Amino acid sequence: MKRSTFNLPLTTLTHLSAWLPLAIGLWDLWQGNLGPDPIREATLRTGKSALILLLLSLACTPVNFIFKYRSVLKLRRPLGLYSFMYASIHFAIFIGVDYFFDFGLIQDALLEKRFAIVGLSTGIILLFLAITSTKGWQRRLKKNWKQLHRLVYAAGILAVTHYIWLVKQGVSQPWVFAGILVLLLSMRVKPIKNWAASLFRQLSSQRA
Repeated sequence: MKRSTFNLPLTTLTHLSAWLPLAIGLWDLWQGNLGPDPIREATLRTGKSALILLLLSLACTPVNFIFKYRSVLKLRRPLGLYSFMYASIHFAIFIGVDYFFDFGLIQDALLEKRFAIVGLSTGIILLFLAITSTKGWQRRLKKNWKQLHRLVYAAGILAVTHYIWLVKQGVSQPWVFAGILVLLLSMRVKPIKNWAASLFRQLSSQRA
């Protein structure tokens, strides 16, 4: 049976879960549990939270197509906005805490560190997507709205690239996120998503 109603418990769980990393981070900051380099730890945590939420927003469409669970589509916007929120905190820590609003040093960092310019590009895309995520902008942009919001795919690629370049070599976690992103993007290719949906139906019929 096709599910089409909005799942309130799922929505509530999504909002609570999205705020949880921030709550834990503030608690660890208060308790001094951010390790020997708290600025870097806070930067990594907020950036990782932004990336996870962005990937979750990208997962909504494949979940709906494969599992016929339409309620999850209504989570794309809040997940995207939460991703932008954490990306904004991530950027604020970078310019305000790490560089103390020294725009000369920030400019040097952007010119010399490739992960910084890629991260800034990601943030700019998320900013535009957040601003234009309202129904008012959907009405104004009409068909162009969907074209604009396909930039979320570019944001995902840039965010993963930023993470890979930011951490030290030999750290595998960024590559795990890269693999998840490739999977989510491939699920938008018609032959692949049709195959995945067909496989799920076959498995479901075998269990019935």
